[in-house]
Amino acid sequence: MQSNLSFSDFLASPPGQYVLRWEQQQLDRAVVDIFGYHAIQLGAPELDTLAENRMPLRLGVSDRLIDESEPTGNGSLPPPQPRVAVVTRFEELPFATQSIDLVVMPHILEFAQEPHQVLREVDRVLLPEGQVIITGFNPASLWGMRQMLARAGARPYLPRDGQFISLPRIKDWLKLLSFEANRGCFGCYAPWAGSDRWLARWSFMEKAGDRWWPVLGSVYMLTAVKRVRGMRVIGPARKRKEERRVALTPSPAATPRAPATLSRRIIEHGDAANDAASDAAHG
Repeated sequence: MQSNLSFSDFLASPPGQYVLRWEQQQLDRAVVDIFGYHAIQLGAPELDTLAENRMPLRLGVSDRLIDESEPTGNGSLPPPQPRVAVVTRFEELPFATQSIDLVVMPHILEFAQEPHQVLREVDRVLLPEGQVIITGFNPASLWGMRQMLARAGARPYLPRDGQFISLPRIKDWLKLLSFEANRGCFGCYAPWAGSDRWLARWSFMEKAGDRWWPVLGSVYMLTAVKRVRGMRVIGPARKRKEERRVALTPSPAATPRAPATLSRRIIEHGDAANDAASDAAHG
């Protein structure tokens, strides 16, 4: 392995082809039952992550182009099928808000300069109930342990510029954006090897690892759904029993009546005043 190995160089190597084969199988199963109208793949033009998806519009979005005339790796995989339709930065996706049904992100977050901003952009362009699929290298694996030896001076096995993110951390980031993780899997349990021959010798570890230590796979895939929180009417609003009782309605305001004793006094005083006025008139 080269000391300045890039991600594209790694994918062209035997271990990279090993990863591509596993991811292609898992992604084909994951996208076949996701329906909608618009789907995009971010990065990794060596993969055709939307090959089995049936949406009418499927776009490849990348920050780089590959030479389709050159063979890929050792020729075990067919030439790259997806054609990059949009070249842009993943932190600024040129799509309208809430316009995409599916976003596939193979190894994007670990090589992005601003992974949080990439996730925010994906959240912006996804429709409610839209889905995102993320793949990445598992730091808690044999390959992750081998990569840690690069800090001690060993040659890196994986690309040096990758910041590998654990699956629990990815889930925490998605949860903050109201995504709900619904399924995931691990794969590529073979130890680090630089040739197809040695990778083939360790092929028996795929079934053993998937059964006995599934969370220690070198690569993981995670699917999450965008949830939009809001008020939902789940049935007719029913009042409580005490609220259904008929309440007494106050009568309209009326002119207060004077008490009987007060009226009698007013009448008596009024008669006396009338008599006095009559006497004064007759002299």
